[in-house]
Amino acid sequence: MRATRRSGLALLAVAVVAVVVTGAGPADALVPNSAAAPAGAAPGCCGVSSSWTSGDKDALGTSATTTSKVWYTVADGITSEVFYPRADVPNMQDMQYVVTDGSTFVDLERDATTHVVSQPDPKTLEYTVTNTATSGKYRITNTYLTDPSRNTLVIQTRFQSLDGGSYHLYLLENPSLAGGGGNDNASWDATDGALVANDTETLFGSPLTVDSALKVSTGFTAYDNGYSGTASDCDQELTTSKTLTTQYSSLTSPGNAVQCGQIPVGSDTTFTVALGYGSSASDAVSAANGSLSTGFAGLETSYRSGWNTYVNGLKPAPSSVTGNAKELATYYTAEMALHAAQDKTYPGASVAGLATPWGNDVNGDALDDGYHRVWGRDLYEQATGLIADGDTTQAKQMAQFMWNDQWIGSSTAGDGTTYQAGAFPRYSPVSGIAGATSQELGCCEQLDQDSFAIILAYMTGLTDSGTYAKIKVTANHIVSSGPETTERWEEQYGYSPSSISAEIAGLVVAANIATTNGDTASASSWDATADSWRNSLDSWTYTTSGYWGNHSYFERIDQSGNPNDSSQICFQEGCYYAHDVVDLGFLELVRLGIRAPGDSEVANSLADSVLGTDGNSSMQVTLPDGDVYFHRYVHDSYGESNTDCSGWPANAGNNHGRLWPVLSGERGEYAVANGQSAAVYLKSMADATNQGNFVPEQVWDRSDISCFPEGTPTGSAAPLMWAEGQYIRLAQDMAAGKVTETPAPVTARYGT
Repeated sequence: MRATRRSGLALLAVAVVAVVVTGAGPADALVPNSAAAPAGAAPGCCGVSSSWTSGDKDALGTSATTTSKVWYTVADGITSEVFYPRADVPNMQDMQYVVTDGSTFVDLERDATTHVVSQPDPKTLEYTVTNTATSGKYRITNTYLTDPSRNTLVIQTRFQSLDGGSYHLYLLENPSLAGGGGNDNASWDATDGALVANDTETLFGSPLTVDSALKVSTGFTAYDNGYSGTASDCDQELTTSKTLTTQYSSLTSPGNAVQCGQIPVGSDTTFTVALGYGSSASDAVSAANGSLSTGFAGLETSYRSGWNTYVNGLKPAPSSVTGNAKELATYYTAEMALHAAQDKTYPGASVAGLATPWGNDVNGDALDDGYHRVWGRDLYEQATGLIADGDTTQAKQMAQFMWNDQWIGSSTAGDGTTYQAGAFPRYSPVSGIAGATSQELGCCEQLDQDSFAIILAYMTGLTDSGTYAKIKVTANHIVSSGPETTERWEEQYGYSPSSISAEIAGLVVAANIATTNGDTASASSWDATADSWRNSLDSWTYTTSGYWGNHSYFERIDQSGNPNDSSQICFQEGCYYAHDVVDLGFLELVRLGIRAPGDSEVANSLADSVLGTDGNSSMQVTLPDGDVYFHRYVHDSYGESNTDCSGWPANAGNNHGRLWPVLSGERGEYAVANGQSAAVYLKSMADATNQGNFVPEQVWDRSDISCFPEGTPTGSAAPLMWAEGQYIRLAQDMAAGKVTETPAPVTARYGT
């Protein structure tokens, strides 16, 4: 894995060097040149430390089949993390082209080009990334897909000389196998003409071996294996010499490996790159060979067919999006993103995102949690989007995963905590809690996640006696542990309106399931607790002496249970009175049916005088184009540094949380519940998307600091699958004229 250097993030590099093939025909028709003689094993073990890549993925995809267990991502115009054989195991830092004329310049594709991303088919997670040199000398067009029948990433590349010059092209890869770049081995397979790599790491309680094989349809005319950041790194040699003079066939010992191969190109050359994966070198080579043998056109037809079949099997796009091209494209992409987030081996295990937020500032020598873990809350938000969209099969698989693979039946160690029977972990690997280390289960239980598991079981019909036996343990655990809990932003413990809303809804729904299973005593007990907590919510969390507006509103969280005292909560930014810290979590009261849409206390808490109008610090921000976004809460620090634009948790300080499009969606659902137009909130979510039409976790909030253009994705994470589910729900709710996810037992009990 490559260390950050040479401007920007460390992403997949491709270099153009040495031999040039003239002519305008496709490279597939060219006769491969034989590789140069090897120079032995590369010196300089073991390379510099590595990082991951930006969390903002402009392209992402996987086959709609479960046979192929490969996911690709693209960031900053080049290939970034590739996940295999699970959605929580990244296997690449980056891969990109390097172009040189052999004498005057060497360009990294990431840094020397402008990037344009497009979807050839709006109902397929296939992307074309067109990278045009800022110098005007050349253009590289890459089209991405995965082989539906094999574990192969396939890229069709067209290289064009725009000024008539002759150029050399290299493909440079940072393998970073089995979750990190610190222990890879790499070599040249002369028999198969492939750059192969290997690593075995103990992950999730057992060893995992990952092999890769990189091939190209033209064959490589030269190759190299080296250590990142050293003299054996071909990127370093190309930068210095403008040509590859030393070609190492292997490494002396495992380390942070880089590999590159020269590709013969003329003035207009098209060729296919195949990156195969397997549990052995022969499996990886076989995958790459099979994909190249099938050919890009055949693979593309099959890949598109799978995605078209899936999308066309869902509900038709609702009227709320069909009149706007951007909103419709965002909708189709959200449908596919939610389906793509599901693991191929463990049905229902959908990760929160295929990215590490601000990954370029995160060490990549070993596996990092990133967002490629399964959070119960995110799973619920994704599942309710799928239910609204008509995919009840995947939604039920999600519920089954929670109760069969994440539910904790006996005391279990977490990261600095102990989970009790009936709890759910902060998150888990896609394989669930079995075999997971304490660190892989996270730091803290959140009772809203326990509650959402109950609600999702009800929504998907998972109310059989076997599941109910577990639900009973969980409901009793919520009663004995709540209502205080770590809230949904995973930072503070106390009385939270959003968490207590979920707890109340979870207990009412549990009571409904208990009644179905003949357990009326438990049903009566849980309903009584839910009623008590609902009646006490104001005394715990509704201040009448706050700083904002008319001084009366729901707090974000209160640790003392008295919203009018002088207790404080502390953040990275400092300590503040609890009654002066607000967020939008109270909207869960309406979404989950705890309070009626017209509730006056909810309306008071949403007033502009509470949310504020200062674009640099307030909760609500309205951009010049009318888009409306929200911060998570005042004093949030989960975002880039205002000092140097580095990502959280880099050490520059002065970090500030940015705007979350998912909160625009929550605000929109409140508008729908009140019979108001939510069009501006749907538009805001669609306008926040990147070039790949993915809804990001955060967008930039400042016009006076130019880390990113205002209103565009930051380096956090895109797509955030929670936001994709929220977008689908809002679009469907707008068409239906009501919030469709509100649990019926809750509205029935409270008349909301």
